[in-house]
Amino acid sequence: MPENPFRPNSRARDLAITQHLSREGRKVDKIGFIGLGNMGAHMARRLCEAGYAPAVFDVDASRRAAFEAIGASWADSPQAMADQVSTVVVSLPTPAVVEEVLTGAQGLIHGKAVKFIVDTSTTGPEVSKRAAERLAGRAIQLVDAPVSGGTSGAADGSLSIMVSGAPQAYETVSGILRVIGRNLFYLGEEPGQGQLMKVINNTICATATLASFEGLVLGSRAGIDARVMLDIINVSSGRNFSTEVKIPQCVVDRNFPLRFTTTLLHKDVKLCLDEAARQGVPMWVSDAARQMLQFAISQGDGPVDYGNVIKRYEAWAGTQFGSEPQPQH
Repeated sequence: MPENPFRPNSRARDLAITQHLSREGRKVDKIGFIGLGNMGAHMARRLCEAGYAPAVFDVDASRRAAFEAIGASWADSPQAMADQVSTVVVSLPTPAVVEEVLTGAQGLIHGKAVKFIVDTSTTGPEVSKRAAERLAGRAIQLVDAPVSGGTSGAADGSLSIMVSGAPQAYETVSGILRVIGRNLFYLGEEPGQGQLMKVINNTICATATLASFEGLVLGSRAGIDARVMLDIINVSSGRNFSTEVKIPQCVVDRNFPLRFTTTLLHKDVKLCLDEAARQGVPMWVSDAARQMLQFAISQGDGPVDYGNVIKRYEAWAGTQFGSEPQPQH
């Protein structure tokens, strides 16, 4: 099940953020937030607790009561929100959904009040460039701000955020970004640069993860203890995000919590490969990773966390990596 964004965590840091904004005399502007999924719910909660009292919207209206209880208001549609607030943050699952919410028939582009849109989704550079051009025609500035760090980073505000957009727009929204993230990187004014950096990062993550699955399954087949393998790798040159975080938290105990679906990871890798093709850059290893993810999706792994892909290697090898913890007596 997805993690609960309303569990009591990071309260001390949230209070410190609010107090800092107060000391600095910063005016907390009315903002909006669209997309209350696995990532967005945590980010929107942090903005509520930091004093922003955002208007929020999600296609799943069952989320309304929980957010109203912590100070948010509910907007009936993206356009209705854009009629009320000057800045809207979006966290959405696919490029098509992002484009529809930003520039569709009932999108933010038609709002009377909105001036800045912050896209924390992984949209890809082409959609971002296209949306930025259309929004600019309505005097709305788009800030690419895709995030990395997973649901745990969204929950505790430690996300890395890769930003591109006009300097003045970045300065305007930077206070919001500092509530949801710890590491902000400004990549320049050109639309899509933040998005490109994000899909490069996620593609590297995907290839390293799948390579780690292969090696760990090999070790398991040969009889090496799963946790010992991780201990060795994580003080050696093979360490990466999957061996340090993903596999210890989600795989070795066979719990496989839903944090990021296989479908979404495949989408990000494909966005990167599409841009590489446009730029004339070969990415053979990354394309092999995309093919493996596509195979896993064809076997039913699309809607589940991508950690489950290790089960495909295990089935071929006739072994299992890790085990459920034994109950304490």
